[in-house]
Amino acid sequence: MSNIESILTENRVFEVSDEIKKTFSVSEEKLAEMRAKAAEDHVGFWSDLAREKLSWSKPFTVGLDDSKAPHYKWFTDGELNVSYNCIDRHLQDKSDKTAIIFEGDRGDIERYTYKELHDQVCRFANTLTAQGVEKGDRVIIYMPMIPQAVIAMQACARIGAIHSVVFGGFSAEALRDRIVDAGAKMVITTNGSRRGGKTIPLKHAVDTALEKGCEQVKKVIVYRRTDDEVEMQEGRDIDWLEAEAGMSNYHDPVAVDSEHPLFLLYTSGSTGKPKGVQHSSGGYLLNAHVTNEWMFDLNDNDVFWCTADVGWITGHSYVAYGPLSVGATMVMFEGVPTYPDAGRFWQVCQDHGVTVFYTAPTAIRALMKFGADLPKQYDLEKLRLLGTVGEPINPEAWMWYHDVIGQGRCPIIDTWWQTETGAHMIAPFPVTPLKPGSCTQPLPGIDAVILDEEGNELIGNEGGLLAIKQPWPSMIRNVWGDEERYRNTYFPLEGKPYYVVGDSAHRDADGYFWILGRVDDVLNVSGHRLGTMEIESALVSHAKVAEAAVVGRPHDVKGEAVAAFVVLNVDLPEGDERDALVQELRNWVSQEIGPIAKPDDIRFGTNLPKTRSGKIMRRLLRAIAKGEEITQDTSTLEDPTILDQFQKK
Repeated sequence: MSNIESILTENRVFEVSDEIKKTFSVSEEKLAEMRAKAAEDHVGFWSDLAREKLSWSKPFTVGLDDSKAPHYKWFTDGELNVSYNCIDRHLQDKSDKTAIIFEGDRGDIERYTYKELHDQVCRFANTLTAQGVEKGDRVIIYMPMIPQAVIAMQACARIGAIHSVVFGGFSAEALRDRIVDAGAKMVITTNGSRRGGKTIPLKHAVDTALEKGCEQVKKVIVYRRTDDEVEMQEGRDIDWLEAEAGMSNYHDPVAVDSEHPLFLLYTSGSTGKPKGVQHSSGGYLLNAHVTNEWMFDLNDNDVFWCTADVGWITGHSYVAYGPLSVGATMVMFEGVPTYPDAGRFWQVCQDHGVTVFYTAPTAIRALMKFGADLPKQYDLEKLRLLGTVGEPINPEAWMWYHDVIGQGRCPIIDTWWQTETGAHMIAPFPVTPLKPGSCTQPLPGIDAVILDEEGNELIGNEGGLLAIKQPWPSMIRNVWGDEERYRNTYFPLEGKPYYVVGDSAHRDADGYFWILGRVDDVLNVSGHRLGTMEIESALVSHAKVAEAAVVGRPHDVKGEAVAAFVVLNVDLPEGDERDALVQELRNWVSQEIGPIAKPDDIRFGTNLPKTRSGKIMRRLLRAIAKGEEITQDTSTLEDPTILDQFQKK
């Protein structure tokens, strides 16, 4: 098969002004020095950073151990504690500094200083040990986006227990799968969560999950987030506040070796059994720390808000661990961007003086539908950096984000990375010239390449498989309990130790990377291999389109046909008007990127099928495009009725 073609042309470049560049801690000269050092001495580069940025109870002497590749180990003979690095080491200078600003769904606000966070984490760490949790035990955390979720994660890290956070939108069945696979002995949850003005009964899902096949779970700790009654099973369930009553607010952190597993995080498992991605302690924390410094330039005056839930890797690296490791102030938000109205994100930014804002392209596109006038009602002058995460951002959304939210002055940090990578891999520094839709260049110490299907490196503007050529500290260590799956999934090239990421990409003449989408989403249209992201970007650039998702369906002649699912920012047309708009959009795509990309099928809906975290469930769209009955689990969808809209042509 031929290589993947890049069919979208984007030539705009946004330079960061010299005046703004002076405010950032990493200058262009410093960045060039870092890249040169990493290229000259890959292991030494990361080892020096580990010594400089982290506090070690036992210093390491081994940088990288690759003797059992592709199982790479970093700083193997060193010992540290992640919770100590995130909290204790800041107490001397930042004891009274705000660590967490929490805003609940109803607008209730809580603040925790580093001293208060330390006390809470220590009390809960002592609670866990009192309930029989020991170093190496697995603990499931199934909670909403509240400070107690971070407290529970940090407490597990403090005692050397391995946590696995399960997103609160997952069903009882999905929760059970993760409990069983991890062999967890405890579940930490809430009686319910508040989201968009509604209450979601999380404890009920836990009870359902534990009804069968989870006999190893001995205790369930329940934090009462809502006023709703909760059924407690005697001998197993215990109230959070009752459990920690009388516990000391000091707990001596347990030193663990650098490779000790910090957490397991399960990928969605949409095509089979979920994968338990295993991350280390020292290597993971290093990349989480430096990327918060490098990409977001976090300093003592910043208020950082990453909108991701802690149930995802972004909520681990850019909420629970990275910002605290650098001693920053961060915002946690329980609600949704459109409740009680679509100005909620901007109100939170205004009310808490957010300076660095990090969110998903899906959220940006959803809020674009409400126009540019709404954000202008809020004071966003304190914003200095914007970021995106989760999927490639199309140029039209990038421009709206830049012009409307950033008011033309805020660099956009478009980040590419994965659950398995642990932290940013390809992303701009704040001083980097920007191109709408490109995540720019690999970070220092990250050796990204593009391969053809035989594993040969491609040079120039050719699309192919994105891969990482050399190990880095925060990379996945294993698939929990499945060594063979780890090797086959991430290191499939015989005799070549490339980490193959599963995404397609191309690199332009300036060395900038453009993510074209998942390899599974690449379309083969009349012998042309096309990335879905570029077709989606073309659709969204039309004045009447707010969002679009593109998938393939079988076609007798072309191999695959392009099926587009479109959300408009105008009223849904009917009859002849609908047919006319379909033809208008088909012609628009043909004009923007060529006739080969013209959609064969366009369907309209009021939203795309998304999980509560904002992820588009493309596998459901593929089933609809093929005319198949939907048999997959849809319990995590924000609004299941969206599927009915798209099933009607």
